[in-house]
Amino acid sequence: MALVVQKFGGTSVADIERIRNVARRVAKTYDKGDDVVVILSAMAGETDKLIGMAHTISENPNRRELDVLLATGEQTTSALLAMLLTEMGYPAESLLGHQADVVTDCDYGNARILEIGASRLRQLIQKRHIVVVAGFQGCDVKGNITTLGRGGSDTSAVAIAAALEADVCEIYTDVDGIYTADPNVCAKARKLKEISYDEMLNMASLGAKVLQIRSVGFAKKYNIPVHVRSSFSEEEGTMVVNEDSGMEQLVVSGVTHNKDEARITLRKVPDQPGIAAKIFSPVAEAGILVDMIIQNTRPGGETDLTFTVPKAEFQRAMEIEAQVATEIGAEKVYGDTEIAKVSVIGVGMKNHSGVAAVMFNTLSRENINIMMISTSEIRISCVVEEKYAELAVRVLHTAFGLDSDA
Repeated sequence: MALVVQKFGGTSVADIERIRNVARRVAKTYDKGDDVVVILSAMAGETDKLIGMAHTISENPNRRELDVLLATGEQTTSALLAMLLTEMGYPAESLLGHQADVVTDCDYGNARILEIGASRLRQLIQKRHIVVVAGFQGCDVKGNITTLGRGGSDTSAVAIAAALEADVCEIYTDVDGIYTADPNVCAKARKLKEISYDEMLNMASLGAKVLQIRSVGFAKKYNIPVHVRSSFSEEEGTMVVNEDSGMEQLVVSGVTHNKDEARITLRKVPDQPGIAAKIFSPVAEAGILVDMIIQNTRPGGETDLTFTVPKAEFQRAMEIEAQVATEIGAEKVYGDTEIAKVSVIGVGMKNHSGVAAVMFNTLSRENINIMMISTSEIRISCVVEEKYAELAVRVLHTAFGLDSDA
């Protein structure tokens, strides 16, 4: 008998009939003798609908009250699933985040889980109850309702699995696993049987939308196997596991792309100690994430400094840096939103040379210019013109032997 945590995303609970399908899946797992804890998202589109309602009242809704509002989406699906399971003759009980003792910090809208007091969950499991927990939500130390940000139900599920020391956390979604590239971009992408935590962390941070990055961090920290699979088929999906679990060691496991980036360049910056701090501190204080940074030294004690930010934050970052440029004596600031980041990822890169050469030569053959480069032990990322991003994904996918017919 195993303890299984199952998380179902918004498309899986989009209407009553789909919630019935979820109930049948949960009951099937329970009938095998396993203990089951279910984590649910809101119905597809419901969170955006609630945000829209809030914005009809205020351009900048009170963040505390917005979290109270948004938490109702998961409350609805959890109650409905528990009702359905009860009607089917199964002992089921729904819990909201605070009832499951999901304790978070006070950052409304993007709260982080501090701890999960799992005693009530364990009591219900010991009684052979199916526990249905509203994902995406918790409460802070003052008892206020908080939400965990987009994709937060993934984090809820993995964190609860860790607190309960579950045998596996199954993430049910509208895709049947994790692919070597986005199948909508690369027709020859193939589903991976396994992928390491580190590879998944990189893929999640570089454009893959299958799992929220914080959920993968939890899984790695507590060594929780995560099974990503489809709500709409019985096929096995992709296991996210520790890389030393005997998994196949591909040199490159996947190719990702992200079009939601922009770059900013400060031209002719004085090359002096403390200048970088003056450039990046105001951006950090504004809560804007900086990703890639490149510095090009010029003769005469000057340098050009280029960095990337999320496209949604581009205008705000440009306004900040225009002021900074005046203060530090830089010649000008200019930016570009027509860029994309393309990355190759694989734990096998640790033990193989020549990956960068293959990547650069492949892009060169297609006349795709590389604007910026960053690397880590298991990743190489290049910034290219946005119009070439999808072509870059396809040719790199072929070059590294990832095509489904390879």
